Amino acid sequence: MMNLNALKIDPEFQGKIPPLTFEELNQLEANILRDGRIINPLIVWQGLIVDGHNRYTIAKKHPEIPFTVHEKEFASRYEAIIWICKNQLGRRNLTPEQKKYLIGKQYDAEKCSNGGDRKSAVAKSGCQIGNLIPASKTCQKVAKENGVGMRTVFRAEEFAKGVDAAEEAVPGTRQKVLSGEVKPTAAEIASVARAPPEERPALVAEICKPKEAKPPKSPAQKQKTPPAVAAPPPDASTSDEEVPDEEPTSAPALSEPIFPQKENEPLKVDRQQILEIANNRYHAKQLADGAAMLCEVSGAANTMIRRWESVFRDYPDILTDTENRNAVKWNIQKVKDYLQKLEDKL
Repeated sequence: MMNLNALKIDPEFQGKIPPLTFEELNQLEANILRDGRIINPLIVWQGLIVDGHNRYTIAKKHPEIPFTVHEKEFASRYEAIIWICKNQLGRRNLTPEQKKYLIGKQYDAEKCSNGGDRKSAVAKSGCQIGNLIPASKTCQKVAKENGVGMRTVFRAEEFAKGVDAAEEAVPGTRQKVLSGEVKPTAAEIASVARAPPEERPALVAEICKPKEAKPPKSPAQKQKTPPAVAAPPPDASTSDEEVPDEEPTSAPALSEPIFPQKENEPLKVDRQQILEIANNRYHAKQLADGAAMLCEVSGAANTMIRRWESVFRDYPDILTDTENRNAVKWNIQKVKDYLQKLEDKL
């Protein structure tokens, strides 16, 4: 049996392992003591634990308990991280935040493993471009393995970067976010990584503030179904703001003559006639045809152009960084392929 003192915990590896709750850790310890041994082996690489951190802690607490060690071989730290992420993603009891974080870290490690350090001066100079695997290909691979879309993988990477930046600024934040105790929006957590280091603690503190509960909607604010029968139109002197949200389902019977036809001669209006006049205000909805929906096609094209231009303007490194350019080219090709198929049908 290997000496426990020969094993070490790597903080980067441990940070990829979703920690157990206090109750779960106590239950694991009770199960080990009941069995009299640690059944699952500790997985290590070059003396560093890659799986079994909780079992390692319990083994140090109870040195009389036997355990086994399984040595794994990895070509680099990136490959070890990829294995850790995949192994943890195979668990069924992950929170949505934990799964998103692990996908993001797997993608980041896969990029580094496939193409080396893309952030180095050599990589950014383009000298390695012939040896690099495009990030879009790596993203496709990670997305397929986890049964998600490529956009989800990109967002997961941004989420993971924000979580790590928040943890570095305020230790303990990672656990709060991944456990669901704190639920920042995607924009909030991503903003932490983009903020200057000196501003991050205050930003994390703001994110971790309890969200104010929204007051419940009153019955009058809830969506109402259209009335079956509409009331008579309001008097000409009534403004739009004074028209009630709900109209009575039937018009009230008129109790006194209205609309004098001649002087001293009252005119009685039939109740059914009023209802017919009111109902004629409403017309049956008609289904739109292709010509009417051309505005949707035009609007979608304009929206895509506007959003792309906005991103390129706010984040110019998308068009200068080699990795980002490859991802943009992949998206351009996807749009081209779709437009070509569409044009072939015309």
